[in-house]
Amino acid sequence: MVDKLLLGLEDKTLTKGMLHRIVEHNFDLIPILVKGMYSLKPSVRYGCGKVLMDLSETHPEKMYQNIDSFIDLLDSKYRIITWNSMAIIANIAEVDKEKKIDTIFQKYINFLKDEYMITVANTIENLGKIALAKPYLIQKITTEILRVENIKLTPHLTEECRRVIAEKAIGSIDQFFNNIQEKKKVLSFVERQVKSSRKSLRSKAAEFVKKHCEQI
Repeated sequence: MVDKLLLGLEDKTLTKGMLHRIVEHNFDLIPILVKGMYSLKPSVRYGCGKVLMDLSETHPEKMYQNIDSFIDLLDSKYRIITWNSMAIIANIAEVDKEKKIDTIFQKYINFLKDEYMITVANTIENLGKIALAKPYLIQKITTEILRVENIKLTPHLTEECRRVIAEKAIGSIDQFFNNIQEKKKVLSFVERQVKSSRKSLRSKAAEFVKKHCEQI
């Protein structure tokens, strides 16, 4: 079964959609897909990563027994696999009764300092999910997200990238703003984005201020 599934992804006789449906009918196959995320074949590792990421959104409880593997995959040399693993971990945070995510939370937060915009943006988006699942981490998450306004620029993270990241930050914080204690600090951050040169950021910031200003 292992060889058949992974070989099917490799030779494209098995699509990601087909694999998704197969696993949904037999969650015992999840470890096979986890193994596939380590494959040297791009079609296999990315296919398995995408399917597991999608399944984690609808069946987080089925993924939890493999959480240690997803934590290990945060260190993958392939950025897409790291992004997949970050998303999976965030999606299963709601069923993390053993608080395993808490033990690697600082490592997760540190992805906000990554040199690639997509990694930082994905981290911010996923931290919103973790905040909803673990409200006691909201203060820490909020503090760290607000720091992206001054994130260090790199060849892969330009001024425009920083504006994209700020936009992601507003969207993420909006999900749990009602549970934030230091609302004024957040609103100050958002208000500074209202005059941004990036149209979509200006719009999102203005909408946020209009939605939440009465709570301050």
